Amino acid sequence: QPKTDFIAYGADIIQSGLSDQDETLLAWYRNWKLEPKEYFLIVGRFVPENNYETMLREFMDAKTEKKLAVISNVEENQFYQKLKETTGFTQDQRIVFCGTVYEEALLKKIRENAYGYLHGHEVGGTNPSLLEALAGTDLNLLLDVGFNREAALDSALYWTKQDGDLAALINRADGMEEEQRKALGAQARERIETCYSWEYITQKYEQLFCS
Repeated sequence: QPKTDFIAYGADIIQSGLSDQDETLLAWYRNWKLEPKEYFLIVGRFVPENNYETMLREFMDAKTEKKLAVISNVEENQFYQKLKETTGFTQDQRIVFCGTVYEEALLKKIRENAYGYLHGHEVGGTNPSLLEALAGTDLNLLLDVGFNREAALDSALYWTKQDGDLAALINRADGMEEEQRKALGAQARERIETCYSWEYITQKYEQLFCS
């Protein structure tokens, strides 16, 4: 019966140092034929437990004209090849696999300029990519599991794996007023600042080590 303490992962709410006119950003948009605020975004490992199959199928069923940008390493990924065959997502020109982005400032800016973020992680507890999304993207659509709700509380919208649920939420999100999206974004950043900022996490470690 070990005595344990839980300290979460952290994130920062400092905005990207890139401007909207930065050539690195513009080149990335040109390469993938994307435009600011005209894409939903997914960032994460391309594995079954992150529910890519559900997200791809539901996005294909949604009526939005926005694109879905997926930032993930899918080279030589058997799961990716399987989903190409079973879902036919390559026939939907709205779905764009953008490879990986390792430049922190660029990834931050891509998050900030996304219309919305889709998060399908189902296992693993507090997820760094979710915290980064809450810190940078106004509208976050999260799989309804306990640790996602624990991280975001009321600052995000939630979906289940039931057929049609995420597609309906994407349609609803697509019609949201900018004021509503910005209000959710402000809530999300406050959540990060209050409970997941690196300053807060550091204080937790200091208190533990000094106790």
